[in-house]
Amino acid sequence: MAAGTLVSSGTSANIPSGSGSERLCRATIHALNNDTQTILSGTAGHIYTILSIIFCEQNNDSGTISIRINDGTNDIRIASNPTVGEQGVFVWNDKFVIEENDDLIVKNTSTSGDWYVSYIDQDWT
Repeated sequence: MAAGTLVSSGTSANIPSGSGSERLCRATIHALNNDTQTILSGTAGHIYTILSIIFCEQNNDSGTISIRINDGTNDIRIASNPTVGEQGVFVWNDKFVIEENDDLIVKNTSTSGDWYVSYIDQDWT
């Protein structure tokens, strides 16, 4: 069995060393048209806990979606090509974390789809 590349997280900038803040946030994309887009980018001194990702197809056009994290070097697939039917909805409820070098990237192949991401932003700056 071939080994994968291990990329550890937790840079020194993301380790809490004092008081910080924590707030609930959201990111949205309206009417993404058969394209790929970054919906959330990590920032130094922040840790983001993704709570849910919702995709809703808007145009009576079935297709597939993908959700991935770019860790600064590699694309890490979270959901790879599940099918979403006409005016269908896909919900991802498993929690995961992104940090300063990470980008949360979404894609849909239908002609119009809405994305909604809810997350906790822990700010240690």
